[in-house]
Amino acid sequence: MATTKSSSKAKPKTGARATRKASKEQKRPADAIKLLKDDHKEVKGWFDEFDKTDDDARKQELADKICMALTVHATIEEEIFYPAAYEALDDDDLLDEAEVEHASAKALIAEIQGSQVGEPLFDAKVTVLGEYIDHHVQEEEKELFPECRASGMDLKALGEQLAARKAELMAAQG
Repeated sequence: MATTKSSSKAKPKTGARATRKASKEQKRPADAIKLLKDDHKEVKGWFDEFDKTDDDARKQELADKICMALTVHATIEEEIFYPAAYEALDDDDLLDEAEVEHASAKALIAEIQGSQVGEPLFDAKVTVLGEYIDHHVQEEEKELFPECRASGMDLKALGEQLAARKAELMAAQG
């Protein structure tokens, strides 16, 4: 006797409850640290993809995305997150180092934006920028963010400010 198999694939939930939940999640801003970590993860993916592709057009597209995202990310950190962290933490050394790392990254971003795929050192500059950013991210995520979380900073309110400023800067980028 033949039996019929029912599909064991999970179907996405639909209906009013699922729609309300998805809508609520979209409206609820991430706390500041989650928002910044999400940025880190997104850019890391682009660096990884850059390293793996041989397609010049895709490399240029990824380099442009990386530079724009890092410029916006650095701006929201410098304008909003770092000042709040300076106020809440006793350890200025981590924040001072982060600002110096931003300055180095910005200089390299300007060099990348002033050149294009195929020019001498283009790939090397993107690779070194990725290494700078990886180091910076490790310090933020392993040292700075835990201190910020333990400090009692209002990370929800900061997350709202960061998200609003990020949206504004992204819109200005066109």
